[in-house]
Amino acid sequence: MGNATRILIVEDDMIIAANLSLQLTNLGYEIVGIETRGEEALEHARLNTPDIILMDINLRGALDGIETVKAIQEYIDVPIIYLTANSDETTFMNARSTRPHAFISKPFNPVDLQRTVALVAEQISKNDTTKSPVQAEMSVMNDRIFVRHNGQMLKLLLEDILYIEADRNYCHIVTHQNKILVVSTLKSIESELPPAHFIRVHRSYVVNLSKLDVVADGHLEIGRKVIPVSRSYKEYLMSRLHTI
Repeated sequence: MGNATRILIVEDDMIIAANLSLQLTNLGYEIVGIETRGEEALEHARLNTPDIILMDINLRGALDGIETVKAIQEYIDVPIIYLTANSDETTFMNARSTRPHAFISKPFNPVDLQRTVALVAEQISKNDTTKSPVQAEMSVMNDRIFVRHNGQMLKLLLEDILYIEADRNYCHIVTHQNKILVVSTLKSIESELPPAHFIRVHRSYVVNLSKLDVVADGHLEIGRKVIPVSRSYKEYLMSRLHTI
């Protein structure tokens, strides 16, 4: 199933986690991983963002489930389904503040699990048809872009952007003051930016031509940042510099 909904399970009881994984796999979902600690879940979600995270609220370790979700939400917006034993009102209200899509009580009923995950997966597919990931993360105008950052749309003037660096399915948009993480590929962001000012110089870098300080044989510099230049992009870069 090529377009199966991708689910990350974060649960420190391996018997429960394995049971969840087996049931969801049998229902046609793709389990992208099982993590038992909040720190590993955060790293996994950042590097390989799933469609849904099943998160145990009472996770043992330095980060509990709610703290892990809050940390994940600083970087990415991903639907959360909390797995919860009978928790007190304070815990429930704290969990609710992270805007989860659903709660599943433990020990979980297979039918509840199936219906809850199906409803959340359906909501995601509806949202996906209305907005592409780059549209959701970024809005481009003539002289500025608005980037989603910490739940708000942050204004960046194009002339303030120094360069954009790819990091798998993420990009860092770098200005003198900020380094903003965006959930998007470099190719998607490049296609949204005006080509008169921004140019790809490497598979991992797009630079603002007006910000170049040094252009050397195999690299360039913007401020003190050394950025590699691939041979495949070098000729085009040099032709653009001659026309500026």
